[in-house]
Amino acid sequence: MTELPSPPRLAVLGTGVMGETVLSGALAGGWEPADVVATVRRPERGAELAAQHGVEVTQDNVAAVRGAGVVVVAVKPKDVAGLLAQVRDDVPTGAVVVSVVVGLPTSFYEERLPAGTAVVRVMPNTPSVVGAGVSAVSGGSAATDDDVALVERLLASTGLVVRVAEKDQDAVGALSGSGPAYVFYVVDALAEAGVLLGLTRATALELATATVHGAATMLRETGEHPAILRERVSSPGGTTVAALRQLDAGGVRAAFLDALEAARDRSAELAASLAGEAAK
Repeated sequence: MTELPSPPRLAVLGTGVMGETVLSGALAGGWEPADVVATVRRPERGAELAAQHGVEVTQDNVAAVRGAGVVVVAVKPKDVAGLLAQVRDDVPTGAVVVSVVVGLPTSFYEERLPAGTAVVRVMPNTPSVVGAGVSAVSGGSAATDDDVALVERLLASTGLVVRVAEKDQDAVGALSGSGPAYVFYVVDALAEAGVLLGLTRATALELATATVHGAATMLRETGEHPAILRERVSSPGGTTVAALRQLDAGGVRAAFLDALEAARDRSAELAASLAGEAAK
C-alpha cells in the first residue's frame, strides 16, 4: 500500500470503537502519531489511547479541530448537532469532514458547517476493527474526487473500501453495516444445531466459525458466483440438497430480504428523527 506523502493533521472527535478504528487505520496508512489528535469524554480513556497509540488526546473538541486537515466525526448520532455547533467556527477552511455516524446524510453536516465545507459520509462495519471490514464512502456536494480519495486512503488499512452514491448508503448500512450481526446470527444457529446433533458446544462453534470463514474466503478468491459454488456442494439427491430444501421451505431467503428492508427503513427513520430534533 502506498503511504500518504505529508498527510494532513487528523482530528478524531469521539474515540469509541469506530473512532479508534479510523485512528488505527490512519496510523497504519501513513499518519504519524504526532499528526493525530483524538478527543474523549473520560480522562482514563484518553490515557489508554495515548499509551496504546502515542497520539495527542484531549477533551476539548474545539482545540482538536484547529489546524486539522481531516476531521472525523465519530460521536453518537444524537450528539452530532451539538458537536457541530461547538466546532463550526474553528473547522479550518479546506478541511475534509468525515462522518462515520450511522444514518446522517452529508446535508446534515453541510447545513451546520461553513458553506463549501467538504463532507464525506462513511458507512463502516465492526470487522474494520480487525482489518477485515467494509466501508462505503460518499462525497457531499462540496467534496471533490481528491477529498473522497483521501478518505479512501485513510480507511484502506481497515479492509475493503468502496465508493457509492449517497442515495445508496441506507442500503449499504442494511447489507454490510448490519451484516456482521446476520453472520453472527447464522454462526450461532449453526453451532446450536451442531450441539443438538450431539457435538460439544466448543467443537460446534469452532466448526461453524471455520466453515463461514472458509466459504467467504473461497468466494473472494475464486470470484465465482455463490450460486455456482453452492451447486458444486449440492450433489443430486444428497445431504446438502436435503438441507437446502428445508431452508427454502422455511423462507430463509425471503426473511433476509425482509430483514434488510427493515434495517434500511429504520435507518431512514432515525435520520429523519434526528434532523427533526436538531431543527427544534
